[in-house]
Amino acid sequence: MRVLAAMSGGVDSAVAAALAVEAGHEVVGVHMALSRDRDQFRTGSRGCCSIEDAGDARRAADVLGIPYYVWDLSERFEDTVVADFLAEYEAGRTPNPCVRCNEHIKFEALLDKATALGFDAVATGHYARVETREVPDASAPDGVRTVRELHRSPNTAKDQSYVLAVMGPERLARAVFPLGGFASKDEVRAEAARRGLSVSAKPDSYDICFVADGDTQGFLRARLGARPGEIVDAEGTVLGEHDGAYAYTVGQRKGLGIDRPAPDGRPRYVLDVQPASNRVVVGPAELLSVDRIEAGSAVWFDDARPPAGEAADVEVQVRAHGAPVPARVRAVPGGSIEVELTGTPLRGVAAGQSLVVYAGTRVLGQGTVDRAYRAGRGSGAPREPEAQPTPTAAG
Repeated sequence: MRVLAAMSGGVDSAVAAALAVEAGHEVVGVHMALSRDRDQFRTGSRGCCSIEDAGDARRAADVLGIPYYVWDLSERFEDTVVADFLAEYEAGRTPNPCVRCNEHIKFEALLDKATALGFDAVATGHYARVETREVPDASAPDGVRTVRELHRSPNTAKDQSYVLAVMGPERLARAVFPLGGFASKDEVRAEAARRGLSVSAKPDSYDICFVADGDTQGFLRARLGARPGEIVDAEGTVLGEHDGAYAYTVGQRKGLGIDRPAPDGRPRYVLDVQPASNRVVVGPAELLSVDRIEAGSAVWFDDARPPAGEAADVEVQVRAHGAPVPARVRAVPGGSIEVELTGTPLRGVAAGQSLVVYAGTRVLGQGTVDRAYRAGRGSGAPREPEAQPTPTAAG
C-alpha cells in the first residue's frame, strides 16, 4: 500500500511513519507548512510549523530512508481554519480549531491531494484506533461489507478521537493511525529512541498552533479590533465594560473586568455572549448548567446513526479532554442532533463546541453545538433556553 505520512516534526508523527515503513508500506513523508510567517524556532512547547519543525521532520525521514517533501498549505489553512476561528468568535461562539484543522486540512486538503497522487492512505500520529468488522450486505460482491470504526486510544491522556470525529466514514477509510495501540507517550518516545530518531525527547505542542504565544485574546484583538461594549448581569444591570465581546466565552470566570463584587460575594461566570448587542452576560455558576443540547452539521460513521425517530442511549463529550456523560440522542432530519443528558447536567456548554457521540470507546458521530438549554431547577420546572446565538455559517 502506498502511504503518505504526515510529519509535523514531532515524535508522534515520526514514530507513526516508522511503523508504516515497518509494516511494509511504500511510505513518503510530507511536512505541511501551515503558517504564512513561520518562525525559525519554536518557543518550548508552543507553536508549530517552524523551520525547526520542518528540519526535524526531514531528519526523521532521512533516518527512515523515505522520500520527504514540504507542502505549502498555508493559504488553505488561513482561509479555512483561521477564518473559521475568527468568524466563530465574532459570532459569539467558541470554536475548536483542532477539529477544523482535521476536517479541512489533514483529512480534506492533504488526503485529497494524496489520493490524486495515487496514494492509498494517509498516516498520522494521532492517538486513536481503527477497528474493522464484517456485516452482511446483499449488495456487496461477496455478500459481506467491511465496517471501519473509530475508537478511543488506550492512552486516555492523549486520546484524540474527539478531534477526529468530524472526519466521517469516507475519510476514515483512507486513514491510518499507527499509534492506536500505544498506551502511553513514554512508549512512543522509547520507540523513537530505539530507532535513532532525534525527536524522541522533543516537547509536545500545546495550545492553538497559530497563536504561538498563547494569548488568544490578543490574537483576536489584533485581527478583529477593539469593539467596546457592556458587561451585564442576567437582569440587564450594567456591571462593567469590555473591549470586545468576541474575547469572552461561556463558562469563563477570570479576566471579566468587573470591579463590583456580586451581592452574595460569589464568583461570576460568562453566561452568554451577544454579538448583536455587543453585550457579555455574567451570573452565578448554577445558571451554566444545561441538560439539553442541539448540534448541527452532523457527521455519522458507518452503521452508527440512530434510526429516524428513535433515541439511542449513548455518551456525549463536548471538550477534547472532558469527561463523557450519559445521554439520549436523536438524529434529526436536516443534519442535526438532539441530545438529552440523562445524568449530571453539563456546565458551560458553548455554541460552536464540537459534540461527539460515543458508545463505549467507539465514536458514533459528531455535531457542532448550536444551542444549549438550562437545566430544570426542580421537578416539572420548564427548561429555559440559554440566550446563545443562533447557528451561523462559518468557514
